[in-house]
Amino acid sequence: MNGYVNLAYDYPLLGAFWTMMLLFLWVLWFFLLFRIIVDVFRDDDLNGWAKAAWLLFVIVLPFLGVFVYLIARGRGMGKREQDQARTQKQALDSYIRETAAGAGGRSGVEELAKLSEMKARGDISDEEFRRAKEKILQ
Repeated sequence: MNGYVNLAYDYPLLGAFWTMMLLFLWVLWFFLLFRIIVDVFRDDDLNGWAKAAWLLFVIVLPFLGVFVYLIARGRGMGKREQDQARTQKQALDSYIRETAAGAGGRSGVEELAKLSEMKARGDISDEEFRRAKEKILQ
């Protein structure tokens, strides 16, 4: 035994901060790299050869490829992200509407028939019937 004990205080606090910063930058780099690769495949304006060229550039020369891509096409990345989010939201909204209508939602005709029956029985007044009818027909 050489008598040297490696304790936790042998690793300085500044070294721990430096390690955390490098780890954060490493994760950030991979996040940016994958985001650019996804954006290359998402872009409908690029043809197959252009996509292959950008992908090859980003993989072979990663730092230069990422920075050139951000300078050349970075503005469109946000627009493409917004378009995709808008498309997904519209698809989700239409799915919810279809599901709600099929799972027990009533059509306007059914609602009007029910209102007419209630008015005929005397459960609602003419004014209530008129307001409910306007609400359904909107």
